[in-house]
Amino acid sequence: MGRNFIFIILAFGFFTSALTRCASLPGSRSGDEIFNERARELRLEAKADDRPAGGSRVSDDGTVEIQRSADGHFYADVQINGASVHALVDTGASGVALSRDDARSAGVATSIGMNDVVGEGADGDVRGEYVKLDRVSVGQKTVENVDAVVLNSGQLSLLGQSVLSKFDSVEIHGDTMVLK
Repeated sequence: MGRNFIFIILAFGFFTSALTRCASLPGSRSGDEIFNERARELRLEAKADDRPAGGSRVSDDGTVEIQRSADGHFYADVQINGASVHALVDTGASGVALSRDDARSAGVATSIGMNDVVGEGADGDVRGEYVKLDRVSVGQKTVENVDAVVLNSGQLSLLGQSVLSKFDSVEIHGDTMVLK
């Protein structure tokens, strides 16, 4: 992974260096526009590569089985207001917490500052904004009008008890979490 990252950075540097030496043709995109587009693509690729994996399967009876990720946690692909969100399943969290990016993709409007204290973490106050989600779906289970917070910082969304408690049981068997 480290070698590939260095190679990408070097290739990216060479590419942008070559662009800045070339004159722009009439009607073509500037070097800055191409540079900014490629930078956005690299950020999206890095975000997708950094996202922890975790497989899940839904059986005919609605049971959801989630496989433990290599980092030791369970992650579920959930639908929030119809948008796919990859969330850490946190049985110790009371509610749902969304990253800014996940909130945006789910169509959740927030203010720019989001400076309300919505919790306390190891590093002190956690800032964000309280919101209401129209619906959250995990497998065949859908919960409507879910209270949640959008976090001012961080890239990880959490799925907590406000949704998990709607299942009859949440069990862990070895490396599999089972939601019935």
